[in-house]
This record gives sequence, structure tokens and C-alpha cells, in this order.
Amino acid sequence: MSNRMSNEPLTNPELAAVHVDDDSEDLSRSEVLLKGALAAGAVYGTLAVGPYVRKALAMNGGGDVEILNFALTLEYLESKFYEEAKSRAKASGELKSLVDLLAKDEQQHVEALEGTITKLGGKPVAEPKFDFAYSGTSGFLKLAQTFEDTGVSAYNGAAPMIKSKEVLTAAGSIVQVEARHAAAIRLQNKEEPSPAAFDPPLDEAQVLKAVEPFIA
Repeated sequence: MSNRMSNEPLTNPELAAVHVDDDSEDLSRSEVLLKGALAAGAVYGTLAVGPYVRKALAMNGGGDVEILNFALTLEYLESKFYEEAKSRAKASGELKSLVDLLAKDEQQHVEALEGTITKLGGKPVAEPKFDFAYSGTSGFLKLAQTFEDTGVSAYNGAAPMIKSKEVLTAAGSIVQVEARHAAAIRLQNKEEPSPAAFDPPLDEAQVLKAVEPFIA
């Protein structure tokens, strides 16, 4: 994600620093979508992720299994992030309990999505390797808030592309919990848990143009 011109500051540079990779030579579509979503969030903020995801899925023509595999890749990221944070974030007291809860929730999301994909006759995408660039408790909380806001926006962007009502209901049950995660992390950062009544829409063409330099 280093191709963006240096004279254009990133809204969330911590997202640009997240490394996503796997052991294969070719990235899966889910990994490409995740990298694009992180790039969109890095350039214009987490609210840019939803329009990017919606446009990217529409262009790929992916069905419900592909959408669920993208969601699974996102959940892999969050699950790994919180699992690592148990020993890395130097959390204590209430925050330590919250990290344990979030790690447990995200792992359950992973298992539920893997099961749903298999039930639909698909194959769950392999978990990529992640590298999270942060240090200390404050760095963890900043990245956690960005990840949670990104996740909510990504689910909201993918929802209109889902065809099955059952799958949409399952995704809706996850995004509600992700929104609660976001609120809980915001409170830890001493910020408003719900800063706006609505997430304002962003111009898809503008977001995609900004993201293009990040995508191979």
C-alpha cells in the first residue's frame, strides 16, 4: 500500500500499515477485497469501506458464498487481532475482560461463517497471515476502533449484494454485534459510542479512484 502519493495524507494510516498475506502465490478474491477495503478506509476513512465493498462485489459478480468468504476473511483478521492482543496489548481490568470477550465473539463469528459456507456447498477461504503495526495499550485501542468501524461499514456494504434471506439474516446478526464492539471500544477511548445518527454515504467513483493505487 505504498504507491499513494506522499503529498496526500491518509485518513487512517494505521490501516495502510496492516499487512495481509497467505502462503500461496495467488491471492484469493476475499483477500483482494479485504486489502481494497483496508485501502479505502486508509484513504477516506472507515465510512468509505461500505461503498467500496458494494461496488467491488458487484463488479466481481460474486454470489452469497463469495460474499461470506469475504466476511470470513474480515473475521479472521479481527479474531487474530484480539487473540494476539491478549498478550500484546498490555490490557488490565475492564479492558482485559473486554479483549477476552471480543476475542471469543470473533472466533465464534469465524466458526459460524465457516459452517454456513460449508452448508451452502462452498469452501471456506484459507486464513491469511496478518501483521498488525501498533504498540502499547493506546496503539491497540486506536487500531481496534478503526477495525471495528471498518467491519461495520464492510458488512453494510456487502448486505445489498446478498441474495438469500437466511444468509442476510445471519450477516445482520453479526454486524449488530460488531457495532456493539465498536461502541465498547469507543468508550474505552473516551469517545462517543455512536457519534452520528446515520452513516453518511460517500461517492463510490471517488473512493474507487483513490483506492486503485493500492490494488495489484
